[in-house]
Amino acid sequence: MKFTKMSLVAALLIGSSAFAIENTKVSGDAKLFYETSDRGTNSFFDKDASAADAALNLNVTTDLMKNSTVAVSAGAGYTVLSTLGLENNLVSAVWGGAHGATTGTKAAYGSALGGAKVENANWMNEAWLAATAGKTTVKIGRMELDTPLAFTEKWTIEKNTFEAAVVINQDIPDTTLVGAFIGNGNGTETYGQDNRGVVNTLGLASAPVVNADGKFTTYAKDGAYAVAVINNSFKPLTVQAWYYDLTRLANAYWLQADLDASQLGVKGMIAGVQYASVSAKTGNYLGAPTDASTTYAVMLGYDIKDIATVKVAYSSVNDKGAVTAANTATSSGYSKLYTEAWWNYGQVTMADTTAYNLTIEAPVKGIADFALYYTYADHAKSVSSQDLTEMTLTASKSFGALDATAAYVYYDLGKGTDAVNLLQVYLTLNF
Repeated sequence: MKFTKMSLVAALLIGSSAFAIENTKVSGDAKLFYETSDRGTNSFFDKDASAADAALNLNVTTDLMKNSTVAVSAGAGYTVLSTLGLENNLVSAVWGGAHGATTGTKAAYGSALGGAKVENANWMNEAWLAATAGKTTVKIGRMELDTPLAFTEKWTIEKNTFEAAVVINQDIPDTTLVGAFIGNGNGTETYGQDNRGVVNTLGLASAPVVNADGKFTTYAKDGAYAVAVINNSFKPLTVQAWYYDLTRLANAYWLQADLDASQLGVKGMIAGVQYASVSAKTGNYLGAPTDASTTYAVMLGYDIKDIATVKVAYSSVNDKGAVTAANTATSSGYSKLYTEAWWNYGQVTMADTTAYNLTIEAPVKGIADFALYYTYADHAKSVSSQDLTEMTLTASKSFGALDATAAYVYYDLGKGTDAVNLLQVYLTLNF
């Protein structure tokens, strides 16, 4: 799901300067998400074809010390996730995976739940301390991260976070150096310790990314290290190189270059290239083969200011490797690839897959921001999954502090399966 498209570089630069906070600031949001579909034998708005969830996020940041040498800041965040009692009344499923559930005769999302009672969840999603001296910032604690292969996902009703230590330095002109140790996370890790909630394991959550009750466990079993260099000395071009050492699992590389050709006199033209290589380590705890999963992607686009942005993208994954270029922090399958689908994640990063994406975003002044996303993923040799065709139409509009988005999603996995139509509504009140 692609509401806000912030580059990895921009996110890191914001992180490196986000500590110039005046005293104490309180912020947050309240969200209500709803989904209904014609999946299986159901019809739109049937209870067993629908999911809903609500969340309250509260964040506090404050300056602890601020002088000419060192600035020290702290922050905390808290999430409350609730169905508002909608389950087994208007809907039979939830969005978030952090819920607990007391089950009767359970069945998967899309059929009768047998009276499952979904429980509310709450947890502290952030608690960090940061110090800035000169052009170096050190941040330690529980926090969001935005790196290519380990990041916080914000497309659903809940967000996963990490317990980590991060150093960011900008002493070299036009260059950002990053070093990080990731010790714990509360995402529904594919490769880590399985602490997924009941609603997730029973198939009652439509978009889970957080462990039961937001519980933090050891990231990738024994943690991970990451280092990066990000440079835009040549102003139209931003280049980034990342290296990851998941201590008991894999080594990985991510290379990316993004070009804004407007600064070269080609007004509106944008382009990008990505390359990722992930190799499981010898003796890794999964017993996975050590062959590298390699992925590359290219993107070309044109931005007509205030009218439309059009992008086309292509990606290809080789037929080897057990660990892919998707987010290692959750089991959603979401990736940073240009070709990533809007809803059906995990498809474009599968082994032996070729994917195509078309994105058209067009703001219509005074009405709404409209967008079309199309993704096709061809799994050449896979016998465990089917090719994906997905098309999404969205309309978004802000009413003061309230952000509203309506989405229609069509997807077809082929090979004898029925196509599915989804209708979704996202409401977010910012404060």
